[in-house]
Amino acid sequence: MEMQLPPHEGLELSVTDMHTGGEPLRIILSGYPEVKGDSVLAKRRYIREHLDHLRKVLMYEPRGHNDMYGALIVDSEIPEADLGVLFMHNEGYSTMCGHAVIALGRYAVDYKLVKKPRSPETQVNIHCPCGLVRAFVEYSEGKTGGVRFLSVPAFAFATDVTVKVEGFGEVEVDIGYGGAFYAFVNAQRFGLDVTKSRTQDLVDAATAVTKAVKSQVKLHHPTSDDLAFLYGTILTDGKDDYSAEPTSNICVFAEAQVDRSPTGSGVTARVALQFYKGLIQLNQTRTFQSGATGSLFTGKAVQETKCGDFKAVVVEVAGRAFYTGVSRFVQEPDDELTHGFLLK
Repeated sequence: MEMQLPPHEGLELSVTDMHTGGEPLRIILSGYPEVKGDSVLAKRRYIREHLDHLRKVLMYEPRGHNDMYGALIVDSEIPEADLGVLFMHNEGYSTMCGHAVIALGRYAVDYKLVKKPRSPETQVNIHCPCGLVRAFVEYSEGKTGGVRFLSVPAFAFATDVTVKVEGFGEVEVDIGYGGAFYAFVNAQRFGLDVTKSRTQDLVDAATAVTKAVKSQVKLHHPTSDDLAFLYGTILTDGKDDYSAEPTSNICVFAEAQVDRSPTGSGVTARVALQFYKGLIQLNQTRTFQSGATGSLFTGKAVQETKCGDFKAVVVEVAGRAFYTGVSRFVQEPDDELTHGFLLK
């Protein structure tokens, strides 16, 4: 029987759902009005100011949940970009998302957003709010596989910064940039284990750190003030010295949202910090494990560069994404909860 939409008014919102290492990505295919702006960053500002109600419809319950993540494909002002993208979550709009880039790379090849797929890899240039990210999608006999991407310049913003964290006293953090800014702390500082402790305990500690850093450390980015904000805190197992064994972390970002994957932009920032400290060398591959699901990404610094006055590196991150379904969402005018809600 052909599926038909139920009675509704207004636009139909169509999406394809994927996950990368367990972290969801809802790719929005239709239903958004024109997103105005002469750049991807300007478009990010526009949807935040004029179309935020649609983010809540798709990210919040009853169609989503507190930890849903979305991507809206838009036009890019960069000629070499195959697509532009705006990322969204439970709080607003991020500037970079590695797990989404991995999923979007595969999606772009499968749905013919690039003209001529090539084996063994097809390059997909994705213009994120933080800049152009080059993804490389495994492609063989018409099928897509794993994806790796090359980051924007990533750097250590500050190391061994002492902040006063409510409930925990003075805590030393590192702050790194991998398309977004993160604070990094060894979970053992809070008596926690990123793979064994209760998720809520990890969330509480990370959220307290984020709050402290936001209030006590002024961030800046060399190219745009739109990028100069702390996205979240990543708690680690403290194993930053190079090893062939996986190192685990868990990322808490936005409004206490928990990343199920190892966090692509977080891996980027963590590799940049490790390189800055002399703990890894160029082209030394590390494996990063999600404390939430056990899923794996790999990451390595592949090129030294600069970002303003910061010594920076380009980081390669690799992982796999999978499809979970497609949906067509509607809104009924007499539904009091149609605009979305969150349970906290």
